[in-house]
Amino acid sequence: MTTTSEAAPFDLITIGRVGVDIYPLQDGVGLEDVEIFGKYLGGSATNVAVAAARHGLRSAVITATGADPFGRFVHRELLRLGVDDRYVGTNPVYNTPVTFCEIFPPDDFPLYFYRDPIAPDLTLEADALDLAAIERAKIFWATVTGLSREPSRSTHHAAWAARGRAPLTILDLDYRPMFWASTDEARTEVGRALEHVTVAIGNREECEVAVGETDPERAADALLDRGVELAIVKQGPRGVLGKTRQERVEVPPYRVDVVNGLGAGDGFGGAVCRGLLSGWSLEHTLRFANVAGAVVASRRECSTAMPTTDEVVRIIEGSGRVNV
Repeated sequence: MTTTSEAAPFDLITIGRVGVDIYPLQDGVGLEDVEIFGKYLGGSATNVAVAAARHGLRSAVITATGADPFGRFVHRELLRLGVDDRYVGTNPVYNTPVTFCEIFPPDDFPLYFYRDPIAPDLTLEADALDLAAIERAKIFWATVTGLSREPSRSTHHAAWAARGRAPLTILDLDYRPMFWASTDEARTEVGRALEHVTVAIGNREECEVAVGETDPERAADALLDRGVELAIVKQGPRGVLGKTRQERVEVPPYRVDVVNGLGAGDGFGGAVCRGLLSGWSLEHTLRFANVAGAVVASRRECSTAMPTTDEVVRIIEGSGRVNV
């Protein structure tokens, strides 16, 4: 992993999961019967970096792959999709993870992760971090999954220590129970993480793990009480709630015919980064992010489904439509 910082800071650095999504090209069919698959770059932190790059942000991801063909695919796709790959390490022992899903629109998308005995992105060591680049990045984005195992857990805390709870230090509450020994363990680690971040984003179930609340208002307030400056609670078909200590904004969903909902949250996250760095109002940022996430949900894949800023703007202004 390269550890030399440039003069110009990154707009966004993410840290966390990377892998290859092997998604069926047939809907309503169990994996045992699927005959045709597509191969795509995947992993939540990686998808957010791609989404941000589609909005013109200079982004990089801190992660690791195996020394295998899928690892080479990851590097190639990152560069093709506009994400700097200098912080993507190679683990000589463990394979690049692959993820399968089943597609049963509109709301059933089972995921099957192949990350045993451990994924390379969870073996990241603190001494390999470019702490100067992390400190200077305009946005630093981490996900809860990275806290599920050592040494990744300690590496995340080293990165946060370098930033010193700087503005736009974001925690994606992306909780996936299969990566954790227990919900109690996850709640403890998320609680520790909230002491270091200024923005928290999650759905109602993820907020319950983080702060013990599923009601959006109480969840947002509890996150603010933990010291974050902006709490964003995604409510699915009810839209999204954003709160600071001075402002409350709730925006409705943008409805589409859902093809695959798995990447919508990452598209939402990359769009939030665009709004925060552009100085948009909280309401405009959330409306923009809602549409961006909906566009991804209307498409099959994740990383390559991320819309551009112009596409989202055209939809918001009513001069465009979602293109699948």
